[in-house]
Amino acid sequence: MISILTRVKLISCWLLLFAVSANGWAAPSTTNQQIEQTILAAMKTFQVPGVAVAIVKDNQVLMAKGFGVTQLGTQQKVTADTLFGIASNTKAMTSAILASLVDQGKLTWQTKVTDIIPTFQLYDPWVTREFRILDLLSHNSGLGLGAGDLMIWPETQLSISDIIKRMRYLHPVSSFRSEFAYDNLMFIVAGQIIEKITGKPWQKVIQQRIFTPLKMHNTRAKFSLIPSSNHNVARAHVPLNGQLHVVGGDFLENFSSAGAVASSVNDMSQWLKLQLNHGEITESGKQYRLFSAIQGEQMWRPHTLIPVSKMATKIDKTHFSAYGLGWFLNDYHGYKMVHHSGGILGMVSKVVLIPEAKLGIVILTNQQSGYAFNAIYHDILNRYLKLPARDWVAFYAKLQQQRLTKEHARLAKLQANVAVHSTPSLPLSGYTGTYHDAWYGDVSIIEQQGKLVMKFSNTSALQGELTHYQYNTFIVHWHDKTLTADAYVNFNLSIDGKVSKITMQPVSTLTDFSFDFQDLRLMRKDN
Repeated sequence: MISILTRVKLISCWLLLFAVSANGWAAPSTTNQQIEQTILAAMKTFQVPGVAVAIVKDNQVLMAKGFGVTQLGTQQKVTADTLFGIASNTKAMTSAILASLVDQGKLTWQTKVTDIIPTFQLYDPWVTREFRILDLLSHNSGLGLGAGDLMIWPETQLSISDIIKRMRYLHPVSSFRSEFAYDNLMFIVAGQIIEKITGKPWQKVIQQRIFTPLKMHNTRAKFSLIPSSNHNVARAHVPLNGQLHVVGGDFLENFSSAGAVASSVNDMSQWLKLQLNHGEITESGKQYRLFSAIQGEQMWRPHTLIPVSKMATKIDKTHFSAYGLGWFLNDYHGYKMVHHSGGILGMVSKVVLIPEAKLGIVILTNQQSGYAFNAIYHDILNRYLKLPARDWVAFYAKLQQQRLTKEHARLAKLQANVAVHSTPSLPLSGYTGTYHDAWYGDVSIIEQQGKLVMKFSNTSALQGELTHYQYNTFIVHWHDKTLTADAYVNFNLSIDGKVSKITMQPVSTLTDFSFDFQDLRLMRKDN
């Protein structure tokens, strides 16, 4: 006979197992309650208005929850169905579709890109001839970090066809397949490969092969495809001088197969399940396989090595780091970690998989603080993998402050050495004109009310006033301050004393790498 006390304990356990929250998921464990406290602390410390997190373990969703608001100053709460821009976490989806095409025999990883897109051409003819499908997904092209991103970010008038045609003008900075350098353009080409092979636009293919069969009902291939009736959409926020500013309104549509997807943690938990089950998922008794286990291994195999920092070795016990096909790979305290982050102006995300532990994490945020999602995913990993506890929010807050202090000191040192009494060699009219770069297009310098103004022809957001720095160097301050991408503009004079070209580079080392001003070769057109 069961005692009353025992009965009470059994009933309590039963209620704990079957109780559901407002979002319809199992009530959080003590571990998840601790994680929630970390999420809230990260939001407060790093000024993040809204966060959504999902945790999948052993094919079960143990957390899918929203925190905060979709937009600062509103009462619209973030839920597990709130849509965020997942940015570069799109890349793994594009890779998975290509893997499914390999399974079907439509192509191989070693298929030459020019066999499918004859107009594909890079600066080096040999590299063009040798470039394979696998290379599109490995960040090993020889181009520099973020090379050519100004063709797609901020939003431009250029089409995907324009972008592919102009890639031939991008100069390499290393040998083909010798070094890792993150590159968005190759994943855009990968999307075009999918279109050529299937006869359907990448947006339709990803809907048919991933979103629909995985029951990712709210996910869309790009922002403009979100139904107008769905108001549960996060807005992006940028911190500027201690205040948050709402920005944007799209999720990198020009990045397409490299970073345009909008999704929620409810939907992304389905993606985590598929990945942890090696390309297969079973929902409502129906089995669906996107790619074979063999192709899954190919995507999770190191293809391009990445140097490991001393801090990563010390903090995360990381001894190797690499890029697979659409995924970063490294070891974390003895576990293999498969992961990727995504970032757009005012919004960042993180996906983490620990295959051995059958553990998956997705973190979506509506502010561009990578420190916040790093603190959150580290806390989740350490708790679920039973690793030593650490205050990750405090750790990343200190790291952020150290980096800001270092950058402020660097800029102060530069400013101290500026020739403050120097003057431009020419009157302002001598700097005006149209300058052309082969891969970007035209940039104009005009004089307005006694000041120089720079305008990028294909990018409406890139307009700003030039202030004199020293000699023939100015700084362009973009009218949209939330871009946080002011840049040095150096006018190069020819022997006749006239401006022949412009070179640029970001003022701050913290500027997002997609502002690849340093790659521009702006030659004056009207000389």
